[in-house]
Amino acid sequence: MASRDTGRNTRKEASTGETEPDTAGLAARRAAMQAVAALIGQERPPALDDALAQAIRAEALAPADAGLARAIAVATFRRYGLIRAALAARLERGLPAAKPQLTALLATATAQLLDLAVPDHAAVDLAVRLAKGDTRTAHLAGLVNAVLRRIARERDAILAADADALAVNTPDWLARRWVAAYGPERAAAIARAHLAGAAIDLTPLRDTADWAERLGAVTLPTGSLRLPENGPAIPDLPGFQEGAWWVQDAAAALPARLLAPQPGTRVLDLCAAPGGKTLQLAATGAQVTAVDRSAPRLERLRENVARLGFAVEIVVADALTLEPRDHDAVLLDAPCSATGTIRRHPDVAWTKVEADIGRLAALQARLLDHAAGLVRPGGLLVYCTCSLEPEEGEAQIAAFLARDSRFTRVPVRPEEVGGAAALIDGNGDLRTLPCHLSEVANARGGLDGFFASRLRRAD
Repeated sequence: MASRDTGRNTRKEASTGETEPDTAGLAARRAAMQAVAALIGQERPPALDDALAQAIRAEALAPADAGLARAIAVATFRRYGLIRAALAARLERGLPAAKPQLTALLATATAQLLDLAVPDHAAVDLAVRLAKGDTRTAHLAGLVNAVLRRIARERDAILAADADALAVNTPDWLARRWVAAYGPERAAAIARAHLAGAAIDLTPLRDTADWAERLGAVTLPTGSLRLPENGPAIPDLPGFQEGAWWVQDAAAALPARLLAPQPGTRVLDLCAAPGGKTLQLAATGAQVTAVDRSAPRLERLRENVARLGFAVEIVVADALTLEPRDHDAVLLDAPCSATGTIRRHPDVAWTKVEADIGRLAALQARLLDHAAGLVRPGGLLVYCTCSLEPEEGEAQIAAFLARDSRFTRVPVRPEEVGGAAALIDGNGDLRTLPCHLSEVANARGGLDGFFASRLRRAD
């Protein structure tokens, strides 16, 4: 597992495998730079994970170097606001918007200097080598060297400006929205949680206490296991091959539990990929049909279903095209802005725009209306999104209930979320925030931001 950022003034460890700064580690840094460049200034940028996967393949990186490339790219976006401000202040004409390759080169090197335990000379010298090796930046190698050496000298002063994560490392439009939705104090806590990064959580199939002991994990109140930092790679952990658990953020594990299906219950999982919720539902003995429009994303689900030995019907289809059928329960994990996952995917903050919220909310409304017709009378519908935006959560459900009188809310009970009543809002819906569970000892706190509402159709 790659190490994670643990605080504003802590430079996290990164395994570089380098012996001399003029040889090893260059390809990993080039991959990180190319992945970041692919996202900068694009109208419809790819996800960082996808850009990284492409860059890692192009460089044919070994696992250790792939891990370094990922650590650099993620660190770049985690403090992208601070990094951009630091660079702009040290460039006579500011950051050149028309030169994403230069911005990516400087930003990834600055992330190493500020956030990763990489020797300064390695970060600077290899960045200069990268600049010289690209015709687009070769003539700027001297500038790259001078700016990065200044960043290294002034690191403490730069990091001191990072105290206000909401103002410095959150795009203005998101900061404004979170202050309006959650108040200034909680919005600031959300932004601080994003800087702390995300641990790896597991959903055990059974024997939670036993697996917590074997893995050295912390058991969260919600029942998920949180792994310690800097452990072995996931496939090397006990229990992986035999399917004793699967990776799933603790917040993402909650919506499926709200259905609580019995063996034989007919459950439809819409927009199912990558499939963590499908596995939860299948583990109950329910008859699960998982639907997603992306065949490649369903491949991971097929692999996990086979590894765990579950029987799941997997269907590649657009949920909006499904014919009405009477299911006992429907889970709709709707496409959303994913702003609740920024602590794990920090690029989301810098690649989404405010207009995305309205566009996605319109799609969610269509999906909700269609999903309503797939639930039998008396059945349950759970709607969820990994978004912090009210339009994709609270407001979405309020509008749906106003236009479809067949459904009523079934409030979430504290005992269904491990007694963590703070995860339930005033309407009885689930609302987790990145700053939740910060009080859990040795757990490094934090959850993805999720919303879920449980609705029952009238008989």
